[in-house]
Amino acid sequence: MSISILEACIFATVLCGFFGIILKQNLMMKIISMDVMSTGVIAYYVLVAARGGLFTPIADNTKQVAYADPVPQAVILTAIVIGFSIQALMLVGVMKLARDNPTLETKEIEKSNTP
Repeated sequence: MSISILEACIFATVLCGFFGIILKQNLMMKIISMDVMSTGVIAYYVLVAARGGLFTPIADNTKQVAYADPVPQAVILTAIVIGFSIQALMLVGVMKLARDNPTLETKEIEKSNTP
C-alpha cells in the first residue's frame, strides 16, 4: 500500500500542529497549533470517508454508482462545532490570563503564579 501525496500532506499538517503544541511557549500559538492539528485530523477523516464514493447518497434506480457515506459527514460536522467551541473556551481562558499577566509565555506565567 503506497501513501498518496495528499495523505502525506495531511499527516504533515497533523504533525506540525502536534509539535506546535509541544514546542511553542506562547499560549496563543498553542491554541492555533491545536486548531491546525484538528484541521488535519478532520481532513484525514474526510479523505478516508471519500474513498467509498463521491456521489450524493440519493436513492435512484437510474444509475448504479458508489455513494458517499453520510454518517462520516455528520460526525465531521459535529467535530467542527465542538472544536470551535473548545477553541472559544480556550481563548476566553487566555483573555482572563492576559488581564493578570503582562505576557502569554507559559514560563513567565508559571513564574508569577508559583509561591
